[in-house]
Amino acid sequence: MSEQSCAHLYAEVMALSSVMVPLGTPAPDFTLDDLSGTNVRLDDFAAAPALLVAFLCNHCPYVRHIEAELGRVVARYPNLAAVGMCTNDSEAYPDDRPERLADQARRASWTFPYLLDTEQTVGRAFGAVCTPDFFLYDASRRLAYRGAFDESTPGNGKPVTGALLSDAISHVLAGEPVAEPHRPSMGCSIKWRQSEFDMTLQVTRAGAKPRSGPQGGT
Repeated sequence: MSEQSCAHLYAEVMALSSVMVPLGTPAPDFTLDDLSGTNVRLDDFAAAPALLVAFLCNHCPYVRHIEAELGRVVARYPNLAAVGMCTNDSEAYPDDRPERLADQARRASWTFPYLLDTEQTVGRAFGAVCTPDFFLYDASRRLAYRGAFDESTPGNGKPVTGALLSDAISHVLAGEPVAEPHRPSMGCSIKWRQSEFDMTLQVTRAGAKPRSGPQGGT
């Protein structure tokens, strides 16, 4: 097996699938800075008929795999409001620091705001667990779709099309429900900062000593 194949296999083993937050869940309120330091709020998008919230980062191969096509998909829907959010601990993962996220946005031709969830409270409020993780809200800001970009992952040989997310956007903009089941997104775990509470949970659930240092996985 080639080194590249081994890397893809490792990524698949370490990947997480998104939590399927109940449809109809209201969009959590947020106020975050974008990469230029501009304050961006949920209410800024109140007039849009649909809102896409994408949890993203720079270091994850699953995000890099789809990043260019994501830019093209969002650009096809001028009435769609979209934001990216990075919740990762950038001290432990320096590729996710703001300057590197700016490089990614330029590389992928993203024109939507890329927000910094430095306190990690917004990611938790949305129920995000992996990158990429997509949440699509209707005009009433109720969750209409949560799931995958398409069927492609690094190394599985399927083309990157954005078909699943594109179909969901089209339905929501038309005021139509997105038929279930929704395929969960798959990607790298969000890199939460280890807190005393998290470490206590590890001890309670696993009967093991708390781990130190950044969370494992891709």
